[in-house]
Amino acid sequence: MKPVGKPGKTGSLMAVEVALARLLEMADASKIREHERLPLAQVQGRVLAADLVSTLDLPPWPNSAMDGYALRLADWTGEPLVVSQKIFAGQAPEPLKPGTCARIFTGAPVPAGADCVEMQENAEVQADERVRFTETMTPGKNIRPQGQEATVGELILPAGTRLGSIEQGLAASLGCAELDVIRKARVAVLSTGDELIEPGQALGPGQIYNSNRVLLCSWLQRLGCEVIDAGILPDDLATTRARLGELKDVDLILSTGGVSVGEADFLGIALREEGELTLWKLAIKPGKPLTFGHFRGVPVIGLPGNPASTLVTFALLARPYLLRRQGVKEVEPLKFQVPAGFVWPKAGNRREYLRGRLENGRAIIYRSQSSGVLRSAAWADGLVEVLEDRTLIEGDWVSFIPLSEVLS
Repeated sequence: MKPVGKPGKTGSLMAVEVALARLLEMADASKIREHERLPLAQVQGRVLAADLVSTLDLPPWPNSAMDGYALRLADWTGEPLVVSQKIFAGQAPEPLKPGTCARIFTGAPVPAGADCVEMQENAEVQADERVRFTETMTPGKNIRPQGQEATVGELILPAGTRLGSIEQGLAASLGCAELDVIRKARVAVLSTGDELIEPGQALGPGQIYNSNRVLLCSWLQRLGCEVIDAGILPDDLATTRARLGELKDVDLILSTGGVSVGEADFLGIALREEGELTLWKLAIKPGKPLTFGHFRGVPVIGLPGNPASTLVTFALLARPYLLRRQGVKEVEPLKFQVPAGFVWPKAGNRREYLRGRLENGRAIIYRSQSSGVLRSAAWADGLVEVLEDRTLIEGDWVSFIPLSEVLS
């Protein structure tokens, strides 16, 4: 089926892309500037503070891409050649003697005067130890030229790059033992609600275990943040004000629960009375009551309390905001089109993110999409995006965001 309406048609609710754009704009205006120099082994997941520029050619000299024989093509007339030297990786070769070849191994420097390396599979060692070549050869064959990967002064990784294993390896190949990285974002995590208790305690009437705290603290650590566990807030305005006021030296206060409309919306009340409420009520499902504002100058993101809502809104809105605060340029997750393996008969006025996974090239969804069912995300390997005002039949194209894109 075709979309029934235009994406972003949300009535009084703020469209997801509008909310994200505003969050990123505010993140750009308050980027973390402090940085520190760390050993290369300790920069996993951190953000590069300064451009990484090559101080050498990589490779620093032409080297062999194969185990074989180095020769000058002009010296080869079709007759076998004498082997004049043997060159291993890590050795400095002598210039190639005219009319000879050199036994060479992968990664070894190509001797001056040679312009070709023939792999050993295309060479035959004669009884007199001369080498006969059996295939046609061309200049530059199997030679990695100097500076093939990088040259002196070339930009290798721009500031704002998140450093993973590959980037660490690349920096090591350039001889870097340390890198300048943005300091960790300091994030205070608190949960709200009289119904919450921590795992390990006995459940009382009307109580539930606080899963959001564990989820977010673990997730933030994977993002390279410094996490301050601010505990559980009771449903009390004075306590909410006091606890928020204690969190002065953080980059972000991240709360779950207490952001819906009603008498128990103590976070929203505190932001309105002693700060500002910049955005709330988004056209997203699950997660409509997400809140962003400031309390006495400190940014606050209030995530919905239902576990699936917490997961979706953190993945798609809070995570990009935090990454941009640390200078990361590309913060939105990869998504790609796949055919739907399900039917979605009722169009909604909010953009929906269904917990789903790929099976036989199609997206299927968990049996319950309730915002309170975290198990749906454990079963899933991605989020299936259904645009506003759209119905689906099997085979219609939908966007799929792998959870691996947002979990780190």
